[in-house]
Parts: sequence; structure tokens; C-alpha cells
Amino acid sequence: MVAATGQEGTVLVTLSEREDAEELAEQLRDQGYEPCTVHRDMLAGEDDAEDVDWVIEVTTGPHGGPATFDEPHLAMLAQDYGGFAAAQ
Repeated sequence: MVAATGQEGTVLVTLSEREDAEELAEQLRDQGYEPCTVHRDMLAGEDDAEDVDWVIEVTTGPHGGPATFDEPHLAMLAQDYGGFAAAQ
């Protein structure tokens, strides 16, 4: 399990499929979000490695400010892939 950095202003976009997470991370990078790192993350209470989700960690928005300013937009994109977004 890789823990998120927890940096203030970070939004974690959580998806169940690795391919979806990598595809969305690429789209976000193209839109100017960074760093858009993808890693696996086991949510609290999960004990089955197959249930581990894929997380895109987004710190900075295309405007240069914290990604939390764009949380509603990131949440909409995550929903398109059956996932969710949450600010840290």
C-alpha cells in the first residue's frame, strides 16, 4: 500500500480500474493539472488485495493554485469512470 502525501490542497481521485486511472491522469495532465501520480491505495477496513483501488493524486490545478479549487470538476470526471474525488 502506498500512502498519499496528504499535502494541503491535494485531491485524491479514486477509481477501481488501473487503465481508467492512467487514462484520466493523462487527461488531467493535458488539462494542466499536476503532478497526477497514479498509485494503489487500500482503503481503511479492506483486507482483500483485489479490492484495492487506484488513486490519482492531484496537487496543483491548471490555474497554479491548489487542486481543491477544482474538486467539483475532478469529482465529475471521476464519476464518469465510476469513481469519486475527495480533498485532503
